[in-house]
Amino acid sequence: MVLVHLAPGDAFSTFDVSPSVAAAERARLGLDRSFGRQYFSWLAHASRLELGESTRFRRPVSSLLRERAGNTVLLGSAALAIALGLGIPAGVLTGSNHRRRWLMGLRGAALLLVASPPLVTALVFLLFAAETGWFPTGGVSSLSGTAPAGGILKYLPLPALALALPIAASMERMQSTAIREALEEPCIAAARARGISSSRAIWFHAWRLSLKPIVGVLGIVVGTVLSGSFVVEIVMAWPGLGELMHQALVARDTYLAAGCAAAGAVFLAFGLVAADVVLAIVDPRTVDSQ
Repeated sequence: MVLVHLAPGDAFSTFDVSPSVAAAERARLGLDRSFGRQYFSWLAHASRLELGESTRFRRPVSSLLRERAGNTVLLGSAALAIALGLGIPAGVLTGSNHRRRWLMGLRGAALLLVASPPLVTALVFLLFAAETGWFPTGGVSSLSGTAPAGGILKYLPLPALALALPIAASMERMQSTAIREALEEPCIAAARARGISSSRAIWFHAWRLSLKPIVGVLGIVVGTVLSGSFVVEIVMAWPGLGELMHQALVARDTYLAAGCAAAGAVFLAFGLVAADVVLAIVDPRTVDSQ
């Protein structure tokens, strides 16, 4: 709300309406009041899940959020699954076999991707799709949140990969460090002394020990997925909350922008709580110490 309020003009500055009609609409929506009064009034209504009306779409903000939130969850879930599915096994390999030369390329690629924000990977994948024609490069923004699943899913691979690869690289770095530390634990040496194979010691015993630091940052990873998805959605025209937020900011739609920000905060809070639950399952000692 602060950014929209600080921008010159308001939502009705871009409308071709008479000044009297614009003034009446501002009064109806409460946009003629001071920012402080608008903000606290919005908070009071938001506590009752009343998020106001979008000036751009002329619809309740809550209905727009319901339409788009599912697409953001779909993109974020796919990206998170790809990131974990690629990053964790790669980290176990590079951490437990760090002297093998063929893994140097994997570590180098991970370092390169860690330094690449989702904006860069999204642009690279768009260029790749445009040059090869293997993937659709546009048009998904015209689909509504209630479009058939097939219409949405065919556009999913590129934005999901663009969002997932930098996160997968970060997970690889963390997992690699965690598995190296786990392999130095006395229990692993004792397991090897009992005749357990190297692969079982790594993938079963050491990997379980290395899960705690990984799960500990899972909530931050979920937040990274959600914040990064806003950029990817805008670049790749994915019809989620990020693209909706962009439309709200361009149109100076105060209540819609505030609703999108609130939805993002809810997703982040859910990710942090889910990470704490998984951490308690992996290591029950964390619950006993609190």
